[in-house]
Amino acid sequence: MSHKPAHLLLVDDDPGLLKLLGLRLTSEGYSVVTVESGAEGLRVLNREKVDLVISDLRMDEMDGMQLFAEIQKVQPGMPVIILTAHGSIPDAVAATQQGVFSFLTKPVDKDALYQAIDDALEQSAPATDERWREAIVTRSPLMLRLLEQARLVAQSDVSVLINGQSGTGKEIFAQAIHNASPRNSKPFIAINCGALPEQLLESELFGHARGAFTGAVSNREGLFQAAEGGTLFLDEIGDMPAPLQVKLLRVLQERKVRPLGSNRDIDINVRIISATHRDLPKAMACGEFREDLYYRLNVVSLKIPALAERTEDIPLLANHLLRQAAERHKPFVRAFSTDAMKRLMTASWPGNVRQLVNVIEQCVALTSSPVISDALVEQALEGENTALPTFVEARNQFELNYLRKLLQITKGNVTHAARMAGRNRTEFYKLLSRHELDANDFKE
Repeated sequence: MSHKPAHLLLVDDDPGLLKLLGLRLTSEGYSVVTVESGAEGLRVLNREKVDLVISDLRMDEMDGMQLFAEIQKVQPGMPVIILTAHGSIPDAVAATQQGVFSFLTKPVDKDALYQAIDDALEQSAPATDERWREAIVTRSPLMLRLLEQARLVAQSDVSVLINGQSGTGKEIFAQAIHNASPRNSKPFIAINCGALPEQLLESELFGHARGAFTGAVSNREGLFQAAEGGTLFLDEIGDMPAPLQVKLLRVLQERKVRPLGSNRDIDINVRIISATHRDLPKAMACGEFREDLYYRLNVVSLKIPALAERTEDIPLLANHLLRQAAERHKPFVRAFSTDAMKRLMTASWPGNVRQLVNVIEQCVALTSSPVISDALVEQALEGENTALPTFVEARNQFELNYLRKLLQITKGNVTHAARMAGRNRTEFYKLLSRHELDANDFKE
């Protein structure tokens, strides 16, 4: 028998049969989770990605058909196989008419079961092929609507601007759009426009000719050329220096790139996806971002919600990340305690998914128990309060503190403050506007 690895959920109120079937399917290479009630099964579906459900028909409180009906409410199209020791042809017909994939009578012939599993997975794959977005774990209606928009946008070459707070996963989202696009066999290349000095960023993007600057000992291809046929992701586009904004606009208009120090234009064929955590319309209003470039980049705008806006995803994400971290470091770690999950649900998550990843990595690193406690989660959350910021966050905080200090020293005199900073008044006013500072607040 040949099948792709899949994650199966088994539901049966007979512990002995449940264990036996679980062992058989595990030995066949499936990933299996077993539960003894329909209610437990629904909780698993709420926190894990499951490819197929196999359920007993006769169970207390919630039988197999009732469970099937509940599953279809939350995950329409999820394939379900029903097993029963009391089956009849009318029962089987009724079940399949309602949408159950297969109805098998106990004791189940193992070959018949394996074939039913393979058939169910194969038949459901085309309709539910979500491989393009497999890195995005969500059941949030907000995110699912956004993913549907992304899937539609992916089919064309229009420029996409992704907005969202730091840590929401803008690069992962851009990668998903690339994966769903006709360009998915070509490179996806990402660069953070706020993390490099201007000359280095220019060289990275556009390439350079030998002798273009000190240290340029040979010709070097830029990222626009490296991404040929694929997608170039410009992260933190709002932090791109003004001179490079002009150059980028020319590339987008002419579909040609000229390396530093060269007099030759090179044709390019790339799709541009950009992202920012900044308010670009506000940046345009104070002259920090070109309006013409903004409209070139913002043909379609997608905004990723903060983690605090989709708390229903926290259990699903937390358990997914826990499995990944445990596989890498401590395979015996299995779950969060109820109180630990409650603490994760009530945290504010200013760092969004990136912060959640860090908290769970810390919990796994520090635990000696299979179950993560609420005390350990609290400790990790407190540790996050003293964690290092990103480069862009650190730079912005430095600028803010520096400007405040200058204004305090000069008592709000912009001319003197600008001179001390080595900037002209226009540039200095732009910096004040970016950080929402008013010089009048510092005058005595």
